This record gives sequence, C-alpha cells and structure tokens, in this order.
Amino acid sequence: MTISNSIQITPELVAAHGLKPDEYQRILDLIGREPSFTELGIFSAMWNEHCSYKSSKKWLRTLPTKGPRVIQGPGENAGVVDIDDGDCVVFKMESHNHPSYIEPYQGAATGVGGILRDVFTMGARPIAAMNALRFGAPDHPKTKHLVAGVVAGVGGYGNSFGVPTVGGEVEFDERYNGNILVNAFAAGIARTDGIFYSKAEGVGLPVVYLGAKTGRDGVGGATMASAEFDESIEEKRPTVQVGDPFTEKCLLEACLELMQTGAVIAIQDMGAAGLTCSAVEMGAKGDLGIELNLDLVPVREERMTAYEMMLSESQERMLMVLRPEKEEEAKAIFVKWGLDFAIVGKTTDDLRFRILHQGEEVANLPIKDLGDQAPEYDRPWIKSNGRAPLPAEKVPAPENYGEALLKLVGSPNESSRRWVYEQYDTLIQGNSLQRPGGDAGVVRVETHPTKALAFSSDVTPRYVEADPIEGGKQAVAECWRNITATGAEPLAATDNLNFGNPEKPEIMGQFVGAIQGIGEACKALDFPIVSGNVSLYNETNGVAILPTPTIAGVGLLPDWSKMARIGSAKDGDVLIMIGTDGSHLGSSIYLRDIVGSTDGPAPAVDLAAERRNGDFVRTAIRNGQVTACHDISSGGLAVALAEMVMASGKGAKIKLGECKGQPHAILFGEDQARYVIAVPADLANFVRANAEGATVPFRTLGTVGGNALVIDDLLNVSRDNLTKAHEEWFPTFMA
Repeated sequence: MTISNSIQITPELVAAHGLKPDEYQRILDLIGREPSFTELGIFSAMWNEHCSYKSSKKWLRTLPTKGPRVIQGPGENAGVVDIDDGDCVVFKMESHNHPSYIEPYQGAATGVGGILRDVFTMGARPIAAMNALRFGAPDHPKTKHLVAGVVAGVGGYGNSFGVPTVGGEVEFDERYNGNILVNAFAAGIARTDGIFYSKAEGVGLPVVYLGAKTGRDGVGGATMASAEFDESIEEKRPTVQVGDPFTEKCLLEACLELMQTGAVIAIQDMGAAGLTCSAVEMGAKGDLGIELNLDLVPVREERMTAYEMMLSESQERMLMVLRPEKEEEAKAIFVKWGLDFAIVGKTTDDLRFRILHQGEEVANLPIKDLGDQAPEYDRPWIKSNGRAPLPAEKVPAPENYGEALLKLVGSPNESSRRWVYEQYDTLIQGNSLQRPGGDAGVVRVETHPTKALAFSSDVTPRYVEADPIEGGKQAVAECWRNITATGAEPLAATDNLNFGNPEKPEIMGQFVGAIQGIGEACKALDFPIVSGNVSLYNETNGVAILPTPTIAGVGLLPDWSKMARIGSAKDGDVLIMIGTDGSHLGSSIYLRDIVGSTDGPAPAVDLAAERRNGDFVRTAIRNGQVTACHDISSGGLAVALAEMVMASGKGAKIKLGECKGQPHAILFGEDQARYVIAVPADLANFVRANAEGATVPFRTLGTVGGNALVIDDLLNVSRDNLTKAHEEWFPTFMA
C-alpha cells in the first residue's frame, strides 16, 4: 500500500518541526523515501529533545540508578523503591515549563495531571504531590500574573483530584523573566507484586485506548517544549493542553480496578507526544510492531486529521495492551466510570508502526528506529571556571544585625510561602503529618500502623551557576538533609534538570558539571536516581535561565511517633548546632540581598561530613533525644534559628562564645552539612558526648525560651517582628 501524503514536505516544513537538515536526511536514509506529513510529525515528536533526550542521554547514563531497595530505575513511567512489608513507593518529577509560561493555569494544572498519571499507570495510588516553581523578578510586569495562574492551576488540579500537596519551593530571579519553571512531583504506594509496566508482550493482541476523548489541544506540545522562546510566543498558545481533574480521578479509579482483574498486559500514560509516544514506546520495548486505526479513536472534535490525532496531547488518556478474554470485563469497568474504552489497534510481529486513517495507510515506519535510532549527541562543552575565593573579611558586616535578619526573612526568596500553600489542600486523605513550611512533607503509609514517608525538593541555582559540580552536589545534599531532619532514612531521588540551550558549549558545560556533582553526591549518600526529566532550551531571546537541576527525594520513617519537626522545641531545651562554624559568604543570600553582590564561589560540599553528621542527627531523633530539628541552608545559622523561633512560637537566647571567624560569617555563612537540634536539658550532655565520640563537630548555641531571638549583643529581635516580616511579603506582593 502506498503511503497517503497530500502535503508537500519542504525544508521550511522540516525546520518548523524542529528537525535539523542532517536529522531529516537521517529519516530519508532510514525509510528510503520521503515521509508523509503524518510521518514527519511522528519523527518530530519522537526525535525532539523532550522525548528523545538526545543531548543528555550520554551524561544521564553516568548517574547511579541502582540500590538494594530499587525495584525499577529510569526508563519507565516512574521509579519504584521498596519500603518493606510488601509495599513500595512509586515517584517521579517532570517539568511543564514552556506550557506554564504561555498559559499558566492550564500549563501548571496539566503538569500536575501528567505526573499523577505517571504514578498510577504503574499501579500505585497517589498519596503526595510537590512542586518546585521558579518565577522572574517580582517587579517584572508578568510575574504576578504568572504566580497567580500557576498556583491556582496546581491547586485547582491537585485539590480536585484529591492528593495532598505536601511541600515544594517558590523562588524569584530575573533570569526566569522570560521562561518560568514548573516542576511537578508525585508519589504513590503500590504492592511490590502489583506493579505494571509499559512493555508490550504477545502478537495479535488488542491495543486499547482508555480515558478521555482526543481533541486538538496540545498538538505539537513536546516539540514546542524543545525550542527556545522568542517574540512569537503568543502563537504557541494552542500547543498547551487542557486538563480535567475530575475525569482523571475517574481514570485513576478505573485503572486501579482494571489492574485487579488481570486484564492488563502493558499500560502507558499518554503524555508528551500523546498517542505517538505511548504506542511507539510500548511496541519498541516489547520488540513488537503496533498497528493503529485512527477511525476507532474516540474524538471530541470533527474532521481531525491523522496528524492532529497522533500529536494531540489531550489529557487523561492511557493506552494498554489487553488480554482478549478479559475485554468485556475491562470495558464494563470503564463504562461504569463514564470513560471511553476503545480497541484501536493490535500488536504485530513485524516491528512496524502502521497508522490507518479513513481507509488509507498514512504512516508505516520502523518502530525501533523511532525510539532507539533517535539522534544522540555528544555536544561540545566548556568547563565552567570556578570563581575566585571570597574571604569573609572582604565582605562587610551589617551595620545592624537585627535589621539585616529582618530583611532576609522578609525578602522575596526567604519569606513565608503560606500564601501559596494555603491554596493547596495539604491534608486531604488524612495522612499528612507535617504542614508545608518545615524541612520535608511527611505522609503516613495508610496500610501500616507506624510507617511514614518524607518528601523534599531542593536546588540552589545560584550555587550551580557559580560552580556546577558543587551546586549539583549541594542540591542532592540539601534534599538528603531535609529528609534526614525529620528522622527519615533517605531512600532514593528523582531529578528535573532545567537548563538553557545545550547547543551553547557554556550551557552544556553547566549541565555536564551538574550531572557530575549529582552523581558523586548520590553515590556517597546511597541516594540513587530512579526517575527524572530533562528540560533544555529554557531561554528567551538568547537569555538562559539559571541552571536549575531540581532534586526531589523520598525517605522512610519506620515509626512516625519519633519524627522531628522544625517547630516542636520546648521551653528550656538546649539548642545545639551540628557541624562546623559558618565561614562561607560567597554566592550567599546575605551577600546578594544585604551587600548587593553575587560574587564568590559556591560553598564546598564535603560528602563524608554530610553522611557522618546526617547519620548522627537521624539516630538522635530516632532515639527520642531531639525535640526539634532544622537543617541550615540559605541564610545560614541566623535564618535557621529565626525559622525555628517563628515555627515554635518560642524565643531563643544564643551565646556564640569563643569563635575564630567573623561574626557575620558565623551567622550568615552558608557552609554545608549542618543542622540545629533542640534537645531536652537533661539529655544535652549525653547528646554532646555522643557527638564527640562520633567525631561529629558541634557547638552549644543556647536555650529555648522568651519571646525574642537574642544572639549575644549582636541581635535582639522579637518573635512577633520576625513573624510579621516573614509573613507579610507574599500577600502584599500578590494583593
């Protein structure tokens, strides 16, 4: 049968599909003829950066992905990690950056919907969501509109679907003015013997379309997400998907019910590149061909072309390979939930991807080559030059320490995120053990009397720009610390690597360095990467975002009754810093927000110290010796203490005693591997002796009590003034 093609393929059309001339030549060589318009769209979808990882594959392979608890690493819809007792946690993080800048509400909402589908496609019921959001400068004319739309979209979808949003990040920087970041995370619980994969098996078996109908929304979304922005950005609005969380809730329940029947051989979420990507991945993984008849696909719009149907990114859809004898039982479940169930094709043994439409064959391609033969680039890269050291004595001390602290806790990036997280349902399902605002979100495992999971998401982009290797390490270390600060054992991580244009050697150098740092830290901390996403071409008119390799992690609490919180200190508790005195002010927020400079290197990350100090803190928490805990990160010791004072509603009296360093470096330095713990007075000597025995550096800071944070004669700020400064910025900005 000849391939139907009514549209002439021109160099302009090829370029509009994001394919370079040499990539198009590769297509011609592979199939031995000119592709049809539908086939060009299929190649465009499968070979773009978003789906093929063609610039990043080489480096992603260097990351540690295995461990004693890892059941499934990268390559599936989500990673799967054993949490004992026959249970596992299924989780992943993905970006929805470009769509959220163009259409903030739907872009963010469908980012949440997509990541939830990745989790329940594996057979897991979602129990937690997080998000990491980066916006432009607060005074940029679009920022407030984007914040309002994205936060409403995240809340609108997650709240309606019924999953608690337990944590995340919101940051502002002018480098995101033209290209915001929306990274969405989800986790679910499954039985280890009840995990579902996307690898098709068996010849002549029905390929079934599940869920919502196909429309024209999101056509070409994955290709759009693999390109830089310019002035034509508004023209890209039709490539943004439209979500319906209530349909997705029905899809979740229908899928989990269907999975109990034994009908599912393979199942795949229709995410980026829709029907194309899901069908190709299922067939190629199973060394099978797939034949689809688009006349059988449920549609909600008239006269849709084969091209539009194959590239639509309409939401709330799945594709599965079905055991034929279970067809009626399976169909009845989807009819009951008010969803479409349509047999749209079959598996074949010829390794071809065939598409029929209106009686004509519009595509016939080698299925393995669509995925496996996608271009893979070893792009040139330049190692980032380390910045010159910045001794603390070269950085001026503040004229007034109290005013400096108030300015930091009330700044756009360090102020309370209550305005954001109060729009999210953080308590739905009734298992959340910590509200957002602490170190990590914690959720009970409903099927177990004492077990809980801790979740955190972290990265400090200014460190990554200053030194990609140390910045990559620090993103992993801070995520690991935040999980540890609850008393949980960090199990594994997922990454969302957001960078600019990889065709620029300096940007590619940032990417390579960050991967190196992430890999080193994950190995040293036994914190493997089990899933993830790469988002490149985050640039507008040639201006790249800050390099932002977000790390989200999961930890296990065997007994949540021994969990630590940031704000649970009691009057009379002794405050102890675990780790060394602060000295590093390079690339710190004190330097940026008080001094007005972004100079200096990122803080060095001593991974052995991270491991030693973190293991000590976790053991002390689990032994019931710690009433409150907080890791020290942006803003150093002073900001960490202020956050604990605000969270507990209790003051603290701090005496630094003999210090070798500069007072402003000790208070605001951002050295790593550090925590503040609150310990009952009668256990303080015991904890200090244990630290000494474990060669863990520590400093006794003072005691909990009163209604102010007092540090020697340097600083005396009332708890009320701290809270007022901390809580005011966001509502005032969004008013």
